[in-house]
Amino acid sequence: MRYLLRRVQRLAIVLAAVTLVTFLLVNVLPGDVAYEMAGINSSEEEVQEIREDLGLNRPVLVRYWDWVTGVFTGDWGQSFVNKEDVWETIVHRFPVSFELMLLAQLMALAMAVPAGMICAFRPDSTADKIIGGIAFASVSMPSFMSGILLIYFFSLNLGWLPATGYEPLSEGLWANLKPMLLPALSLALVEWTILMRTLRAEMISVLQEDYISLARAKGMSNFRILLGHALRPSSFTMLTILGLQVARLLGGTVIIEQIFGIPGIGRLLIHAVFTRDYIVIQGCVTFFALVFVAANFLVDVAYAWLDPRVRNERLSHG
Repeated sequence: MRYLLRRVQRLAIVLAAVTLVTFLLVNVLPGDVAYEMAGINSSEEEVQEIREDLGLNRPVLVRYWDWVTGVFTGDWGQSFVNKEDVWETIVHRFPVSFELMLLAQLMALAMAVPAGMICAFRPDSTADKIIGGIAFASVSMPSFMSGILLIYFFSLNLGWLPATGYEPLSEGLWANLKPMLLPALSLALVEWTILMRTLRAEMISVLQEDYISLARAKGMSNFRILLGHALRPSSFTMLTILGLQVARLLGGTVIIEQIFGIPGIGRLLIHAVFTRDYIVIQGCVTFFALVFVAANFLVDVAYAWLDPRVRNERLSHG
């Protein structure tokens, strides 16, 4: 319980810092939402009236205090452009972004774990070099470029999968998954490399342990040794990286959702930036920070649960 309370305190500080920095950065962006709402042919008096109605003429710190107290009490404000409730809009779009991130992470793990085990079992072999070369080429290409290439091959040339669009789960499982496969794969092609290289390095070290030699002496198969004895102790660092990858996936979804026409939070954020809708921008970034902090908190808890030495060491150091 002490360990969890200390983690919660640190995460609360991170969230407070993120909200402050986000608010200050958004307020120094070029452009003015009042001009966007008033239109090109509006007079200066009309613009000033809109600014007063929106409260944009008040000091920055006063507006920040009103906004952050609203965030912590459940009132995330309303969009300047369409007057929609920001929290309800984000909650409505979050399942779409979450599904994309989840599929991407599952694809990355499905590629990284077998590849990492193969490379660790025979380091510097031909298979290790081939997989390493593929991983290097994969991580060198940004996700938006991978997305464009995947659209070209699988949508335009082969016609197997749609290039854009989204179908809710209520339309059927395959109807829902079909337009999500290419965008998820675009993100996974970048993320799997880091997981694979981390697992490879950890497993090479674990395979040198005495209990692995004992398992081999007992006649256990290589598959059973790798999967049953070496995978779990080799996964601790990879588990930590999974938490850190949440930030990369959140950033990747902003571009990928725009390319593939997916109605998630990333696309909402892009639209808010174009329309200078500051309240929506602040809400999206704060929500991203909340998801990232929550994911890393869960990873921390899981890491300490899997390896009690970590929990005891952190408690002893305060």
